[in-house]
Amino acid sequence: MGKILLIGIGNTGRGDDGLGWLFLDEIEKRYPGMFAAEYRYQLQVEDAELITRYDSVLFIDATQELIPGGCAIRPCESSGSFHYTSHMQSPEAIIYLSEELYGYEPDANILHISGYEWELGKQPEIKALDNLERALKLFHETFFDKSNTPAQTLKSKPVTL
Repeated sequence: MGKILLIGIGNTGRGDDGLGWLFLDEIEKRYPGMFAAEYRYQLQVEDAELITRYDSVLFIDATQELIPGGCAIRPCESSGSFHYTSHMQSPEAIIYLSEELYGYEPDANILHISGYEWELGKQPEIKALDNLERALKLFHETFFDKSNTPAQTLKSKPVTL
């Protein structure tokens, strides 16, 4: 199997913003040791170097977008630019920096999970946790074959449940 990195973006101290981290926690329980995982409050320019070590990258992040079915996997392509402040890097900017600085573009996707509550100190909403379960199911259906073996890379077409 190719080397696969999952990057959960968010903050579990801010309600549904922590869905990316909760996703990684569940992946480790369900598929121990199968994937490399990184937890991020936000993406940093240094993550451009990190992703060069992997064949595939999946960024997992909560979104305020109300996605039909509660989650979606979308291809992550280079943005063609990046932000000069280190606290505003998008997954697409990290792909761009990896291409520009290291000449490397992994297969990359973003798993968006719809969230509803973003306040500091709040617990995740029940409906956001339902979306998390849908995201875990979507991840399995998209990247595993019928024998429950993960794909060599996480290259996908846009998929929603």
